[in-house]
Amino acid sequence: MSTATIQREAPSTSTEGTARDRSILNLMRVASGKSREQSKKPRIPVADLRPSCPVGRIEVLILRRYPRRTVRNENWSGSLAAACGRDESGLVGVVLWGDQVDQVRTGDVVRIEDGWCKFSNGEKVVSTGRTGRLTVLSD
Repeated sequence: MSTATIQREAPSTSTEGTARDRSILNLMRVASGKSREQSKKPRIPVADLRPSCPVGRIEVLILRRYPRRTVRNENWSGSLAAACGRDESGLVGVVLWGDQVDQVRTGDVVRIEDGWCKFSNGEKVVSTGRTGRLTVLSD
């Protein structure tokens, strides 16, 4: 595992704002050498997610990944795990399918593209679904 050091910037008077005004995901991305231009779709904040709507691109810090379980039904058979993630605007549940369960760990920043959002027990939940992609940005 690689570790990245996040340095705080001194407050500036420019229009860019201070490090405190920037998101934790931006700071982590800069520290790990990842650029924001890697994806063409704009990032959607968790607060702007709407149930029963597609998710273009969302990036969240995984706060906890729950244990794996095996699901077998007429639509899908395989591993499934729940996770809890957050960005600067709020918390969201994350559903991990198949190989994603082994890829994602607590503390990772992940990007979900072309996924979906729904409400489950009154909370927002996102997943890649059948056609989306999950990328681990840092570990």
